[in-house]
Amino acid sequence: MTALGEVVGQLSRAQKPSAGTPAYSRFVNRRIGRVFAAAAFLGRRTPNQVSLASGFCSLIGIVLVATVRPSLGLALIVTALLVLGYGLDSADGQLARLRGGGSPLGEWLDHMIDAVKIVLLHSAVLISFYRFDAFSNESLLLIPLGYVCMSSVLFFGLILIDQLRRRHGATQQPNQRGDSVVKSLLIAPTDYGVLCLVFLAFGTPSLFIVLYGALLAANLVFLAAAIAKWYREMATLQPGVG
Repeated sequence: MTALGEVVGQLSRAQKPSAGTPAYSRFVNRRIGRVFAAAAFLGRRTPNQVSLASGFCSLIGIVLVATVRPSLGLALIVTALLVLGYGLDSADGQLARLRGGGSPLGEWLDHMIDAVKIVLLHSAVLISFYRFDAFSNESLLLIPLGYVCMSSVLFFGLILIDQLRRRHGATQQPNQRGDSVVKSLLIAPTDYGVLCLVFLAFGTPSLFIVLYGALLAANLVFLAAAIAKWYREMATLQPGVG
């Protein structure tokens, strides 16, 4: 077995639990990330360097969405860049664990890149809808605008709920079906990787709008359910604990 294969195997055995992980991240992106993490480890790269590479790839794809007229070629290039960026986003955490653990700086950098990425990507789609006559109906601008709002609220909600759980000494109750493949498939629309793959249709505006809009609708349903769950959970916490 090559050195790369050995490191990939080591990462595979040390993989985080799959409970609550959407299908693309669980079955595709983590495997891509393992290869990138192993290569970065052998190349003596740091997790922060991998994080910056992830952000750079995503940024190039986002800029192309906003500035180039939609076409099949653009769709393929943008999807490849977004998928590459997401794979590297998985690799930085795996590389950190392989090197003995992450750092507060690394965690901060990773979250900052994610926060910027989700806002810029949907903003770029909004700009494309506005600029190019392929998207002629102005009411369609509400879709990426809604996606910006939904993504920001969901991202902040996930970060905040985790911090409040830690502060008040609360932990999530074990889910006996948390590792279910069916559950991973059901929550797949919430996966950033699925959003990346939707850009394969960016060269066909009518198809892209349908898929992009459907993904937004699914995420809004998930967000509503998550907010209700978080509300009930926070209501059980006692003030002043932690």
